[in-house]
Amino acid sequence: MLTLKILFWASLIIVFYTYIGYGILLYIIIRVKRLFWGSPQKAVLPADDELPSMTLMICAYNEEDVVAEKMENTLALDYPKDKLRIMWVTDGSSDRTNELLKAYPEVDIVFSPERRGKTAALKHGLRELKTRYVAFTDANTMINAGALREIARLFTDPTVGCVSGEKRVAARKAGEMAAEGEGLYWKYESTLKRWDNELYSTMGAAGELYAMDPKLCREVPDEALLDDFMMSMYVVQAGKRIAYTPDAYAQEYGSANIFEESKRKRRIAAGGLQSIWWLRSMLNPFHQPLVTFQYVSHRVLRWSITPIAMVLLLLANIALVVMGAGNFYTVILILQILFYLMALAGWLLNRYGYKNKLLYTAYYFIFMNFNVFRGMAYLRTHGKSGAWEKAKRS
Repeated sequence: MLTLKILFWASLIIVFYTYIGYGILLYIIIRVKRLFWGSPQKAVLPADDELPSMTLMICAYNEEDVVAEKMENTLALDYPKDKLRIMWVTDGSSDRTNELLKAYPEVDIVFSPERRGKTAALKHGLRELKTRYVAFTDANTMINAGALREIARLFTDPTVGCVSGEKRVAARKAGEMAAEGEGLYWKYESTLKRWDNELYSTMGAAGELYAMDPKLCREVPDEALLDDFMMSMYVVQAGKRIAYTPDAYAQEYGSANIFEESKRKRRIAAGGLQSIWWLRSMLNPFHQPLVTFQYVSHRVLRWSITPIAMVLLLLANIALVVMGAGNFYTVILILQILFYLMALAGWLLNRYGYKNKLLYTAYYFIFMNFNVFRGMAYLRTHGKSGAWEKAKRS
């Protein structure tokens, strides 16, 4: 029974720490830091003549449906035209994407006839780079007008090698639970990113909007499923910070349905496992102790150990109750069962067109962790290719 109790408590601590405890600890550390050093001060926004040259790179595969909207958004950006280069890297596109882009003389089209995946497309685009900084965004995301100015402001800090914007997920219409579940997750994730940034560095950038100093760009393996995370974390590995700002944001619509969202989640989980292996040197606390603390707490546990710990927690709890370990374990088991029943109810209601945010939140939490196991299987079958099937948006 002692072994089961150790397994139960270890699993409970891991699950609690990953999703609640790290946020609480991070918040406490930041509050203490502010007491001694004060709140962080914002750097002054550079004047137009002081702004660095920047390329906005958009990697695309068969994006003819969004070219017009994306270009309207891009041309409305508040950044000096003589300092902004717009580059579309079209990787194997077989639709009218290239043809439509030719209507915009401001655009540099970098085309590869073979579809080799986004990582290969990024490498192709970087070889054509001629500006001081490069900002990456997706074809189906729209960024705010002042985003590039805000990114340039953060690059005035010499410790910053990468800037991560905020990802915002919107539902095209009320009641789209897949989109709303994803949006809720990203609100939580954005809060952790802000706190990580204030402590030292954000742990990775999202591909919807981030920027880098090209001098710090390292070759990412072509089979990488999370090229944005890998490229940004290489910056941290090199001793620079990833700065995070909600004042530069990218907005996109959520997945069309939970099936499409599952495509994203399993790919992200598989890419997370790839990244843990490729960035394994960052697990050494003697090299960059604060980075290791943030990286393991925010990323590694969520992508590897914690989903397994959730399964072990339930199984160990059942065994302890059967063996008569005490009322405490019975209460915890009841709470676990109630939570899983809430998740089941959330799934059933969503399947039949009914909506309840509380129940759906429980379901989305289980859904995220279940897809880590699906990601393990995905990695075995897709781990040699950086190309993936796009999830349909609402």
